[in-house]
Amino acid sequence: MNPADLASRIDHTVLKPESQFADVDRVIAEAIEHGFCSVCISPVFVAHAREKLRGTGVLVCTVCGFPHGTSKSIAKAIEATGLVKDGADEVDVVAHLPYLATGNLDAARAELIELVRAVRAARRDVVVKVIVESGYLLSLGSDRGEAAIALACRAVRESGCDFIKTSTGFHPTGGATVEAVRLMKKYGEGIRIKAAGGMRDLPSTLKMIEAGADRLGMSASVAVVNELRSGSASPGGAAGY
Repeated sequence: MNPADLASRIDHTVLKPESQFADVDRVIAEAIEHGFCSVCISPVFVAHAREKLRGTGVLVCTVCGFPHGTSKSIAKAIEATGLVKDGADEVDVVAHLPYLATGNLDAARAELIELVRAVRAARRDVVVKVIVESGYLLSLGSDRGEAAIALACRAVRESGCDFIKTSTGFHPTGGATVEAVRLMKKYGEGIRIKAAGGMRDLPSTLKMIEAGADRLGMSASVAVVNELRSGSASPGGAAGY
């Protein structure tokens, strides 16, 4: 894999609650320079990023129901629709985790259908990614965790969403793992996979791609791409989303 190929898979991310316009402008400039797929930013910055990125080929990605996913489904649908109208190309929505943990497929699917219908009414080609906190689901135990991820993949597919995403990067159970991505690959026929959280160096990033990740959510993006470009591997990596 060459640096351009890797960069094209990355959602360059700044989602810390204390982030300011200067932080967003920095990731925008880096995304343009390195050819990242998108910048993933908090909702308040979407309209600003849309103007800055117009004509660059870099997409605007944002989050919805973030980071807990406990908003009512209608609230998520309204929020996501507003973000699309502000200029978001992609929306990463946090699923209601209890639906997944308890095996409630009907409720999990219904929530996502409501959101997808709302955002696609505003813009037909918007990409929807569903965050399922795979670290939490796997903490339920081997069999129960795998069943929850399988159910999540089914809900994402049957609702018409585009991606299943491992994590917010803010849950105490942690970010993406190879195990979670492999399970998503196993059960996620017809949908794509975004690994997010915990990729801080080139080796950990490449492991996610090898496991089946199509997209990568990370803040150490520049360091990782430069690591590939230089052919060096840092044992510690750079701290990040």
